[in-house]
Amino acid sequence: LDACAPLASGVDAFCEQGAFDVDQCRRVLSAGIARGLTAHVHANQLRPGPGVQLAAELGAASADHCTHVTDADVAALREADVTAVLVPAAEFSTRSPYAPARRLLDAGVTVALATDCNPGTSYTTSMPFVIALACRELGMTPMEAVHAATLGGASALRQGDIGHLRVGARGDLVILDAPSPTYLAYRPGVDLVDVVLVGGVAV
Repeated sequence: LDACAPLASGVDAFCEQGAFDVDQCRRVLSAGIARGLTAHVHANQLRPGPGVQLAAELGAASADHCTHVTDADVAALREADVTAVLVPAAEFSTRSPYAPARRLLDAGVTVALATDCNPGTSYTTSMPFVIALACRELGMTPMEAVHAATLGGASALRQGDIGHLRVGARGDLVILDAPSPTYLAYRPGVDLVDVVLVGGVAV
């Protein structure tokens, strides 16, 4: 960690039966936090477990997956201001239950959406596909899904200069060839991106 910490911004642990137990995760995450890294927990994907509670205990930026959560887990996420990162493409690919986005949002939890791109369970980089799934399967409105995919993602990374269009932000954005951002959900599988800007410059 002493060698890696200067090159990284976060530390992650997979808290799940068959991966690392809660004490092992606490040890890894605490060591990373002590070196200035932001904690993230892969939590409650396969079954109910201690991952969400550990994320709240350590003040993690995010708990990722959150497929199986109790009322106590939802309350802990809200009270500790931990972002619940939902990855519906993984659930689509594995035919697993979808995360309870509506329950989390209605309780006041900050929700983010991500692709979870990996060759095992979610081999996609398509955020429009994730947004469409969030609307169809997670009960989110199109604007809630777009918000979760942008500002929610920034919250999960604890980066205040991205995910929104305000004075002082980085100016990383896409311009869509569509009349509304709701078309990201309305036209799944269609590439609607017209222009990409990074730092305010078209690329």
